[in-house]
Amino acid sequence: MSAPTLRDDAKVIGLVALAHGLSHFYQIATAVLFPLIRDDLGVSYAALGATVAVYYVVSGVCQTLAGFAVDRFGARRVLFAGLVLCVAGALLAGLSRTYPMLLAAALLGGLGNSVFHPADFAILNARVDARRLGYAFSWHGIAGFLGYAAAPAAGAALASAFGWRGALLTAALVGAGVVVFLATQRRTLYVEPADLQRPVGSGRLAADLQVLASIPILMCFGYFLLVAVGFIAIQTFGVSTMIALYDVNAALASAALTAYLVGAAAGIFAGGFVAVRFARHDLVAVTGMLCSALLMFVIASAWIPAALLGPLFAATGFASGVTNPSRDLIVRATTPPGATGKVFGFVYSGLDVGSMLVPVYFGWLLDQGRPSVVFYSVVVALALTILTVLNLPGTRMARAARPAG
Repeated sequence: MSAPTLRDDAKVIGLVALAHGLSHFYQIATAVLFPLIRDDLGVSYAALGATVAVYYVVSGVCQTLAGFAVDRFGARRVLFAGLVLCVAGALLAGLSRTYPMLLAAALLGGLGNSVFHPADFAILNARVDARRLGYAFSWHGIAGFLGYAAAPAAGAALASAFGWRGALLTAALVGAGVVVFLATQRRTLYVEPADLQRPVGSGRLAADLQVLASIPILMCFGYFLLVAVGFIAIQTFGVSTMIALYDVNAALASAALTAYLVGAAAGIFAGGFVAVRFARHDLVAVTGMLCSALLMFVIASAWIPAALLGPLFAATGFASGVTNPSRDLIVRATTPPGATGKVFGFVYSGLDVGSMLVPVYFGWLLDQGRPSVVFYSVVVALALTILTVLNLPGTRMARAARPAG
């Protein structure tokens, strides 16, 4: 079989990135409408926050299972199932007249969200030329950030025109259109199920579990968990922490957070070129996370004038974002043949686990009047990611260019 052309690869990357961007859009499409939902349904922010917790608990628990499903039934089939569930979740949220319906919508959406990382990476690894995988992983990450960025603007515009229910129903309609479009391109997204290439045996499940419990895979899981700790602290509590630590207004703090997200997206873009040109992906990850940790230490120390928060946060996001494509190539190099779905599903579930574990801790720190500790905690999390990379066997890094099953 001939190697895929640049045009073929660009098509696969574009289709997968579209699906990934839609998944990130749905992750916060309901949350950005919470003020309107709260007033209409008469529920508390704590109750609405519980719907977010349900979403990520379901997504985190099911992501590894989705990885097994990808290897058993094929990435394309699982990807479409996830897309349909996400659209159904948005539709049910838009039709909600009671709080339990919102909870059910969060459950559906979280179940749908669980499939994207294992399915997306199985398709990209199988269908994109290894020489262009760095670019593929870069655009995959950028699409996620674009999905995040689109949700608040679209939600506000649609809600002002149609109300919060109309906004969610429109989002569901757009998602349905994306699903129909991707269905017309289903041949491009086909990947043979990895389990079909393996001999049937009673010990297959035990072997898969042994792979997931191996030290390199657990280190990759730990890396993603720690990345989520830092990201949740900055994204969810960054504005409140800056206001308390630097005595700035909400507009300046929000601008600094925006600078961080824009910097991260720019870093992911640049990281694609870096990953393609540098074989030592472990050194790229270590250098990027070290720079990010040092910059965050400066921010946490409050030594700088508030006017520098924006540039420093942009640089912090850039340094972290540069590592993303190399990070995904590290996971790929660590993955045994035929286990792409389950391994990527398991290690990426670390993002959901981290997102579940730490919000209460950071909120407690702010309640105790210790905002600097929030940012110092990010420094610790970033430093620990370096240790997880250093503990990966160096010989695996050199395998980043090999085809993965």
